[in-house]
Amino acid sequence: MRFVRYGEPGQERPGMLDAEGRLRDLSGVVPDLAGAVLGKLPNIDPNGLPLVDGSPRLGPPVGQIGKFICIGLNYSDHAAELGATPPDHPVVFMKATSAICGPNDTILMPRGSQKTDWEVELAIVIGKPAKYVSEADAMDHVAGFCIANDVSERSFQMELSGQWTKGKSADTFGPIGPWLVTPDEMGDLDDLDLSLEVNGERMQTGSSRYMIFPIPLIVSHLSHVMSLHPGDVIATGTPPGVGMGMTPPRFLSEGDEVVAKISGLGEQRLTVGRDG
Repeated sequence: MRFVRYGEPGQERPGMLDAEGRLRDLSGVVPDLAGAVLGKLPNIDPNGLPLVDGSPRLGPPVGQIGKFICIGLNYSDHAAELGATPPDHPVVFMKATSAICGPNDTILMPRGSQKTDWEVELAIVIGKPAKYVSEADAMDHVAGFCIANDVSERSFQMELSGQWTKGKSADTFGPIGPWLVTPDEMGDLDDLDLSLEVNGERMQTGSSRYMIFPIPLIVSHLSHVMSLHPGDVIATGTPPGVGMGMTPPRFLSEGDEVVAKISGLGEQRLTVGRDG
């Protein structure tokens, strides 16, 4: 099943897509796609739900996100393009939840930005509380998956010293969606195609088969260092082709269009602007 949230920022309503991709209103069934609802998403025929007129804005497909957790250097080919040694354990950092925006919103480069970069990523959405779970049981705690773009200001991240979080957390640096797709519709999680284009030029081409740490291991590992709660989002790393890894490096400019896609999860289509 494909779940969405639609409407103006802060006023999103829950919805579903039917087999023809038409938007159906789910607000008569659940108040939002958030919290405990994610642990038991409604298993209903969307054709029985009201059709939504027009083409409303799609927001993040998950509401009330408590933690936005990111895994760094999780693709062997991405680590290679950066000249980095593949890690022995997952590299974990946080992204501010205030960075979250919808899949077709505007990426706003923050004041002083010179090196805003792109990172298409497969994101896990937690559906049930997870603490000290095994890899074998990890998927029982997953509500579904969506696209995330770990937008990064590299000068803030790499040149201001300190932790990566400061380069990852500007407003709009966390586009999520368009859809929350349940695990039963995802197929082989170890064979998903990921891509990202800037102004129609392919920048990133990758496959989840090159993940160093697979999804069950990531969920299990995180559950041993922090409690995971329904609605937590985990971005699982990016394939090669980021601007920082190019020779010479390439970064986003005002007016650019960024299109990110993952097998079975739809696409994000974002424009780039400037904040302040």
